[in-house]
Amino acid sequence: MNFLKNIPNNNVTDSELVAAFKQSGELNYLSILYQRYMELVFGVCLKYFKDTERCKDAVMDIYEELNVKLKNHEVDNFKGWLHVVARNHCLMKLRSPKNIKTTEFNPAFMHLEENMHLKDEQLEKEQNLKQLEDCMGTLPEEQRKSIDLFFQHDKCYNEIAAITGYDWNKIRSYIQNGKRNLKICMEAKEKWRIEN
Repeated sequence: MNFLKNIPNNNVTDSELVAAFKQSGELNYLSILYQRYMELVFGVCLKYFKDTERCKDAVMDIYEELNVKLKNHEVDNFKGWLHVVARNHCLMKLRSPKNIKTTEFNPAFMHLEENMHLKDEQLEKEQNLKQLEDCMGTLPEEQRKSIDLFFQHDKCYNEIAAITGYDWNKIRSYIQNGKRNLKICMEAKEKWRIEN
């Protein structure tokens, strides 16, 4: 940025320098004008790039852009206009394909993720079955036998009555009460597992 430090900074307004540059095309007018706001441009670039070397390059690039852009635009407030030019320059650089970070698609990684998900589900099922087994052991014998025959061996009430000798109406009650007790037991075990 020292390239502009040797140019005298006269007490000329921004509007006068813009008009003089547009009329004559002399870079001295543009240099005097840019020197006034070079630190502003650097600050804008630093906000976006967060790298001082890249900001220095951007300050130079923006100065070169001004030679063309200032001739083509009607500028009333140079400082505000320059701020917008600097911001747009930074955003365009950040959006350029060189700055877009991409990762190659790796199907093996997706497969690993899928397997891990399946393993998690399988582990959860195993934990639930272990909890169910533990809870089945806490049920009274009539409830445990009735539930075991009904759900695990697909027996109907009549078959359960024939196997166990229990009254048909009692079997229905044993299954309903057993299911309720299992639910209470499973919820208590899940709560304990989460808390510990």
